[in-house]
Amino acid sequence: MGDVRVPRQLFLRGVAVAYLCAFASLYIQIPGLYGDEGILPARLLVAGEQKPLLQQLQESPSLLWLVPSLGLGPQQGLELICLLGALLSLGAVLLGALRDSLAYLCLWILYLSLYTAGGDFLHTECDSLLLEVGFLAFLVAPCGLLRSSTSPGLHDPVTFWLTRWLLFRLVLCTGLSKLASSDPCWWDLTALSRYYETQASPTPLAWYAHQLPDWLSRLGAVCVMASEIAVPLLMFFAPVRGLRICGFYIQVFLQLCLVLLGGCSLTHLLSVVLSFSLLDDDCFSGCTHQKKKPNQFLLSCLALLVKLAVYVLILLGTIKLFKLEINWEQKIVLSKTNFTQENFSEFVSLIQAPTIWVGVLSLTWEAVVTMLRCACVRGIMGKLCALTQWAIFTATTVAVFTLSLVPYTAVAGVSAGKIFREVQNAYGAVEKYQLVSAYGIQHRMVPPAGRPEVIIEGSGDKKTWKELSFMHKPSSVSEAPPVLGPHKPRLDWLLWEAARADYQHSHWFTGLVQQLLLGKQDVLRLLQVDEAQYPFRVSPPAFLRAIEQRRLLYVREFFPAVHLGDPVLEELLQEAGLKEKFPVLPISDTPLAQALSVLRGHARGHSGPLVLLTLFTTVASILLLKDLVSRSRTPKGPKPKSKPATSEHKSKKPREAHPEASEKNRGPSGRGGRKEGLEERRIDSDRSPRKRK
Repeated sequence: MGDVRVPRQLFLRGVAVAYLCAFASLYIQIPGLYGDEGILPARLLVAGEQKPLLQQLQESPSLLWLVPSLGLGPQQGLELICLLGALLSLGAVLLGALRDSLAYLCLWILYLSLYTAGGDFLHTECDSLLLEVGFLAFLVAPCGLLRSSTSPGLHDPVTFWLTRWLLFRLVLCTGLSKLASSDPCWWDLTALSRYYETQASPTPLAWYAHQLPDWLSRLGAVCVMASEIAVPLLMFFAPVRGLRICGFYIQVFLQLCLVLLGGCSLTHLLSVVLSFSLLDDDCFSGCTHQKKKPNQFLLSCLALLVKLAVYVLILLGTIKLFKLEINWEQKIVLSKTNFTQENFSEFVSLIQAPTIWVGVLSLTWEAVVTMLRCACVRGIMGKLCALTQWAIFTATTVAVFTLSLVPYTAVAGVSAGKIFREVQNAYGAVEKYQLVSAYGIQHRMVPPAGRPEVIIEGSGDKKTWKELSFMHKPSSVSEAPPVLGPHKPRLDWLLWEAARADYQHSHWFTGLVQQLLLGKQDVLRLLQVDEAQYPFRVSPPAFLRAIEQRRLLYVREFFPAVHLGDPVLEELLQEAGLKEKFPVLPISDTPLAQALSVLRGHARGHSGPLVLLTLFTTVASILLLKDLVSRSRTPKGPKPKSKPATSEHKSKKPREAHPEASEKNRGPSGRGGRKEGLEERRIDSDRSPRKRK
């Protein structure tokens, strides 16, 4: 690949935007999730660990252990971490000077601290992806200590290559997991028609997509699997630049469709950010029509033939594997899978080793080309500095690539026995830091019976039950689902996943029931910001239960009817580790604690989508003003043409062309030369014929 300065800057700014979304979205939900009166109080985790500080940091790396030294409680410690991360990521979005490796290292440490202490609400695939992408941003971003060196940025293609390898693993593993899960909806190509209904946060456009004819939804499922399996295998590491650019457009279009139909989650945003690794600086430069040399013309023709061959291979392979046929009478396209699960398992086993070797060869090529560039730096010290940077970053890249082979070989249930034992041990040692992760393995089957919903109901007399509606969850069939944007409601998301299992697998659900029975306002704001929409705003319900529904039909009892002091509830709280063992500490009066309380008071009562929309509107306005100011400072209009040189200017040009000769004529000093010239002019004027007369 060529230079990657522009794609690297886009990648770094996109990672900063993703961090900003994550920190701001989580900050709004901290009191209800981890507050002293939240579902999973963070004080139980902090107070329950009585170990030395260094041992605590080694076992569970989190800055939350350092919070007591600042005179803050666990909830305020989490809020401080979120605020610091949001401010730093906002600065990285607006200011290029803050897009430094040190800044991204701080962002990664801050989010890792939240991930470690977050429990079930933060242990999702998108959070693992954000941590891995954030660590790669730390490697890709320029280091402030090396900016004054003689060879800045020569190692960028090597470290930036890791983002393309992560994109390859993410997309390919996501596509393979759909078929490896033995999900009948993907094997009979009816997954998309059910995806619009059963996804966690559908958009209003998903209803219209759900009305599409069945044959078109089947064809869409074929296109999705071809985009996630064939495209990364044949385009992401292709030596032909046009194939990589085509892969970029395909992935961006796929993610855009998912955003329009299923909301803008961090996974979609990070997938687009990672797709910039398929581009180079030439993609952003103006098109120049230059005459090509014979060798370049032959190479262009060869590249064109390779691109056509890949396009034809993908098209013919898709037609054969999914048995695509056109029914001219009905004007539809018929499709069905034309291979078995045994064929698919053999295919996965067959491509695993070659894809690893393709990655090795691609990384070797980037490393060798970068080393040759470093060797061409002028000066011995410049060469030594450039080669030292190259060696350090290349070794780090090779180490991260080697560690990523462990989760990559676990795709589709394939054993990782071929990986060296030392590599597996190293992966186990750093797994808690989320440097590399597995993707697509936790793919859940789309339920054919319809969208499962956990309905929480409250009652005052155990006879009349009222539903507790969630503002971020599609509940009513007659109303359009809410548009969340990049905000991720953690409670609603876990409720959507919990509907596929029992409450025994979701210990946090018991904490939710307890806080709803107590009527804690911080938890109620996770359900409804508008108190008028909550049916028990006057007094909390005396009884609570949860049932599961599919398409408004009763399926089963999800959680038994309980009340405060119920032995069943007490036993469940004991099993979940949520029994009150440590008293709530009073809020300290330090200036930092008071400032955090004031900020929390201003943020209370606002929904997450509204806060993020306001934040992004402000950021967009600032960027627009910066662009307008920079354009106003640049001169407008064509440059004035220089006037033709006169005879005097022409006569003076030869004299100005030889400054050394003029300096010699002037003498050792400029002023002395000027005096001598004046005296010569006076002598010449005295010798003129007019003076003689």
